[in-house]
Parts: sequence; structure tokens; C-alpha cells
Amino acid sequence: MIYSIRKKYFIALLLLALTALPGELGDLTRALVTDAYVQVSAFVAITLSIFYLSEHRFNFNVGNILRDSSAFQIPIAAILGATPGCGGAVVVVAAYTSGNVSFGAVIATLTATMGDAAFLLIAVRPDIAILVLPLTLLAGIITGYIADNFLTFSHQEKAIDLKSDVPIIGKNRKRDIIFTCLIVPGFGLGILQILQYDLEELFGIFPQIIAIVGMVTSIFIWSNSQIKTMTNPKDKPLVRVAEETSFIAIWVLAAYLAYDYLVYLTPLDLNLMFKTIGMLIPLLAIIIGFIPGCGPQILVTTLFLNGMIPFSALLGNAISNDGDALFPAIAIAPRAAVLATIYSAIPAFIMAYTLYFFFPLFGQ
Repeated sequence: MIYSIRKKYFIALLLLALTALPGELGDLTRALVTDAYVQVSAFVAITLSIFYLSEHRFNFNVGNILRDSSAFQIPIAAILGATPGCGGAVVVVAAYTSGNVSFGAVIATLTATMGDAAFLLIAVRPDIAILVLPLTLLAGIITGYIADNFLTFSHQEKAIDLKSDVPIIGKNRKRDIIFTCLIVPGFGLGILQILQYDLEELFGIFPQIIAIVGMVTSIFIWSNSQIKTMTNPKDKPLVRVAEETSFIAIWVLAAYLAYDYLVYLTPLDLNLMFKTIGMLIPLLAIIIGFIPGCGPQILVTTLFLNGMIPFSALLGNAISNDGDALFPAIAIAPRAAVLATIYSAIPAFIMAYTLYFFFPLFGQ
């Protein structure tokens, strides 16, 4: 654990050093930090706040709802999977280990899940997100029903109580209060940016200051955290939002930096490279979707947002990937999680290449 925290400190210091660089590279880094914070982090925090505050206020148990709604388990599971982030999918997998839902529901939720990459897509290209998320939802529902009617899979995995398995942080900390105070103006700046206002023209360097301090706070929270992708449902909503948003923020910033640094520092022509492999791009995106974690999937979404890969590849990756949901899912129900994510490649391949060959306007 100490070694893991030291690695996080090293990454945190590296990111801070890049932000402080002079010249063009420093300007580029600060611009990317600002975009990552106001375009994604602020919207992730607001979305999670709505979900966790509602859960805390009304004290509803999704696992019980799934158990009592057997006729609608698969659509509900798919909707939970299509919810940005990994929380909904983890709830369904936990319900499966308790015997409350079918294997088809697990397939539905993991097929519909786009993970944390959904936050990035919603924040930057909501018009595309409106297309992608319903398609992943539809793929999840259809695949789930097919699985329950044509596949035989016995429930043999031991139930795990997430409330006892995930560490409890406890009361709100000073870092969580600071995080909240920075997210509020960050969200306001994000709204203005969506409305096509020039933030630098309106506020000068203020957006960069808010974004850099906010990202530094997120880096600090992430560096000192023992949480892996998800928080304990018993924790305070503010703690959960700060922890999970900070985790996502690091991956989003890393993906932004990886892409723009590659373009800035090397002569590599990504556009030409992807055009060279042509029809293999959707297949490559689907295969990347098998990699656990949100980093590779956010990078795929970043490539799409920069015009490097077609919509068909984005959709294939969105259906095949489980984002961070795959880590806790494997921990909770490894056999079901691995099989479900493999099965998700079938609708991913069909839908991606249907777009690629028959709808070239979207697919190529």
C-alpha cells in the first residue's frame, strides 16, 4: 500500500511539474488542464452529486428493486449500465452474486456500460452522446434477453457485501470542502464554454487558476486515497463525489496529455496512420474495450473527439468496454464478469461494422 501511494505521489508531482513548465509546452499543458477540469471534472462531480444525494436522501436499494422486478430486470440493469461511470454496473453485479438477478442482467449492464468515458463524451459532444448511449442501452437489452433465453450459466459465485468490502472514509474532510468550493465555479465555467463563450476573453486567467487549483486538489485527493474506482455506499455523498471525481479526473487529464503531447512532440501523423488501417479501426477499438479500466477507453473517446477515428469505432468501443466497472465486477463475480464482457464483443462487432459498411456517413 505504501509503495502504491508513493507511485501516486510521483505521478502527482510529474503532472504538477508539467503544469508549471514555461513556453509552448507549458501553455499547452495549462490549456489541457483547464479543458479537462471545466469540460469533464465539473460535470462528473455534478452528475455524481445528483445521484448520491438522491440515494442518501431517499435511502433506496437498487438491489432490492432488481430482485422485486424480475420481469423488467434486464431493461433496468441495462439502464443502470448506461448510466455514466461504473456505479450502476457494480450494483447489478453485486445483486447477481446475491442471487437477485440473472446472468442476462449482468451481460445487459456490462454491454450497456461505457464507463467514465461517457462523462467525457457527454461534456464535450452531447450531440454524439445522445446517439451512443441509447445504442449501447439497446445493445445491452437485446443481448441480455438473448443470454437468458439461449445461454446456460449457473450461479456459483459467492456473494460479497460491498458495504463491508470497500473501506469507509467517514466524515467530510477539509479536502472535500475545498473540492466542492472549486467545482461550483468550474461547473459555471463549463456551462459558459458549452454556450460557446470565450472564457479567456471573459475572465482572463481566472479559469486557468480555478482549473489548476481544482486539478491539484483532485490530484491530492487521489494520491492519498485507498479507494479503487468506487466508494462505500455508507460514506457521505460529498466524500464519494470528491473521491470518485478525482479518480476520473486523473485519467481524463492523462488521456488529454497523452494525445496532445504525442501530436506536439513527435512527427507521427495519427490521422494518416488510422486511415492506413481503414476497416480495422472498429475492430481495434473493440479489442481495446476488453482492457479493464477507464484510461484506454477515455483515450479512444479522445481520438474520436479529435477526428482520428470514425463513429463506428467509438460505438464498438462503447459497447465492448466496461470501463472501471470491470475491476470491481471481476472482484465480485470474476467468472460472470469475464464471460459477460467477452459476449459484449458480439453486438459491438455487429453494430460497429453495420455502421461502417452500410452507413458510411457515420461509420467511416
